[in-house]
Amino acid sequence: MNAKPYLMTHPESRIIGEDFNYTVKDGDYFQAIAEKFNVGFLALIDANPDLDPFLPKVGARMVIPSKMLLPYTPHEGIVINLPELRLYYFSPDSDVVHVFPIGIGKQGLSTPKTKSYIGEKREDPVWRPTKEMQARYLAEHGKPLAKEVPAGPDNPFGKYALRLGTSVYLIHGSNQRIGIGMRSSSGCIRLFDDDIEWLYEHVPLNTVVRIVDQPIKMSYELDGKHIEIHRPLSDGESLNDKKYQRVLKNFVQSEEEQAILAPLLDKPKGIVVSL
Repeated sequence: MNAKPYLMTHPESRIIGEDFNYTVKDGDYFQAIAEKFNVGFLALIDANPDLDPFLPKVGARMVIPSKMLLPYTPHEGIVINLPELRLYYFSPDSDVVHVFPIGIGKQGLSTPKTKSYIGEKREDPVWRPTKEMQARYLAEHGKPLAKEVPAGPDNPFGKYALRLGTSVYLIHGSNQRIGIGMRSSSGCIRLFDDDIEWLYEHVPLNTVVRIVDQPIKMSYELDGKHIEIHRPLSDGESLNDKKYQRVLKNFVQSEEEQAILAPLLDKPKGIVVSL
């Protein structure tokens, strides 16, 4: 895999990329397809709800979700939108944004919403689990967790790590292929090894990092209105809740638009839809 560049074609447009179809081949499964096209595992599931992610039917056509609306935030540095499980890096000297699937914190171990910066870059990082991690591991497994894990195949940070400010939170690689594009970490942001290596090489220290929570993204474009909807972070939340309805109130107005929107609120597909 390589960093996936998207051209921002117009300063007032927030649409980048294009979805495309892929025909399932013998031996395919969603994790392998996600890695092949550098998209998230859950993103593939949501975009293709009628396919079995472990045994998709050979010959079936599936959507690879590569069209997206940029989040509502300044387009600079790193932007992480938690519900869509994506990291955006806006190149400072061009109209290109690179987009990466990420793993984020599990329920109860959430990745924080914050504005920060890249405070440290580390190659072959040592993993030192926090006291909370050690206590949780002891409770779950009945044996202590190592207080320090050096670089190597057993290190869950992978080969590279970028620290958010001076915090305990890192953007890092992983020693496991599965978990990217899912809620899988203890709060840090995980990437595929090739992706974190690219970021390590291209993102300078002090680059601004914004972590946001935007399950609904909307845009007025030259060809009309577009919307992209993802699952909310909390299992207890519904996109039909009042706070989301207030966001949608002035954007979705006609009965035709509401008819298009209604099923997406119940089962978000995470793909850009025209209204």
